[in-house]
Amino acid sequence: MAAVHLLPDLLESLALNDPPAYLAVFLGVSLLMLWRIEAMLDQGLEGTALGTLLLPYCSGLGNLIFVGLMVGKFGGGREVLTNSLVNNVTNLTLLLGLPALFWGLTIMPKAAGKVATDRKKGGGGGEAQLNRLSLLLTLAAVLFFTGAAWLLGRDGRLDRTDGIALIGLFLFWQCVQVFDVLKHNVRQRVSFGWKFYLNAAVVLVCAYFLYESIDWLVAWLSAQRHGFLSRDNLGWLTGWLMVLPNAILALYWGWRRRADVVYSSQVGDGHICIPLCLGLFALSGPLPVPPFALNSLLLLAGVAVVQAGFLLIAGGLPRWAGGVMCLAYGGFVYAGLVG
Repeated sequence: MAAVHLLPDLLESLALNDPPAYLAVFLGVSLLMLWRIEAMLDQGLEGTALGTLLLPYCSGLGNLIFVGLMVGKFGGGREVLTNSLVNNVTNLTLLLGLPALFWGLTIMPKAAGKVATDRKKGGGGGEAQLNRLSLLLTLAAVLFFTGAAWLLGRDGRLDRTDGIALIGLFLFWQCVQVFDVLKHNVRQRVSFGWKFYLNAAVVLVCAYFLYESIDWLVAWLSAQRHGFLSRDNLGWLTGWLMVLPNAILALYWGWRRRADVVYSSQVGDGHICIPLCLGLFALSGPLPVPPFALNSLLLLAGVAVVQAGFLLIAGGLPRWAGGVMCLAYGGFVYAGLVG
């Protein structure tokens, strides 16, 4: 029985079987997922929990699909590692730096008037304090995950035992987040209604089309032999592709002045790649860890510490610091592609 591929069959029937069409589907489906997830803010998830628990699975779903494709079809641990590093570094530097540069990212407003305004948006007062503590905990998790990956990869590879350890760390963190959300809902007397589960079903349908679009795009890139858009840069290109929905998410919530969701979605998304994606690929075979990857893991740990410092001292990321984060990302890209 022939395999059913709904999206390729549909696009081929419309004479749209080319990279721009699949890229448009990827972005459209990703945005539809994020739109329905936003509705869940009123269906049992508060802002920080939305960013740390649910959004990472949707914005990071492409990375998980990429790992599955690499294991099942294309191989290539180097591409998986590069994809994960590009995703995480982009999240913690560029995608936090740009919203801060444009609008500022303030978790703890200082002016009384600002507090009153942000309280209506889920920010000021005691809730802002709780959001900051939650984000600091999430950044601490980034530090632990990154440190664990660095320590396990110092011998030049991640084997199956290392993969189990990384996945175990991730699952423990998710258990903490689930119980935190349930505890919040008990305190606020909030329950998940039928609309919550309907939106979850829409997200699952979107996930299928996301899989088919990524499958086609990865196969197309793998078939290219020359130029920048080729298999030689598969890890970088797919890393940027998977981070596009996150970029839209960061700019949208930044424009909405929801710094709590911007922070938590970008920081929480990184947990999907490191440690989960690396751990899953390591289960299928040894994952090489070159010196550049080890240095990138140290960069991630340093950025997490800096972000935590700004949260503690300034209550968020000032605009000038956002510019510094963007420059740091430029240095990372230069070192990886040119240096």
